Amino acid sequence: MLTRFTIQKREEARRFVENRLSFFNKIYDFEINRIAIKNTSTRWGSCSSKKNLNFNYKIIYLRPELADYLIVHELCHLGELNHLKRFWALVKKTIPNYVAINRELKRTHVRMV
Repeated sequence: MLTRFTIQKREEARRFVENRLSFFNKIYDFEINRIAIKNTSTRWGSCSSKKNLNFNYKIIYLRPELADYLIVHELCHLGELNHLKRFWALVKKTIPNYVAINRELKRTHVRMV
């Protein structure tokens, strides 16, 4: 059962994610099907082959650089559904220091936030 607090935080996260996606997608111009804000215990985000983007509502607690990286990472999966060279080249367009940020995000567990 969702609490009022969780519902409010999910709504806050949705506004934040949609705003940042809009900002970054002006550069990438990818087609987004659906955006979902979830309460997952192990993932910050995901992208499906149906062009659905999913984000953990706890993204709002991350440092802005980490949140932006996460949003760009999932957005770039709309262009490349893998982690090969072309994918990382897409990420690097807007997050040039993505390697260091990715390392930090990996050390930031969803449950810790």
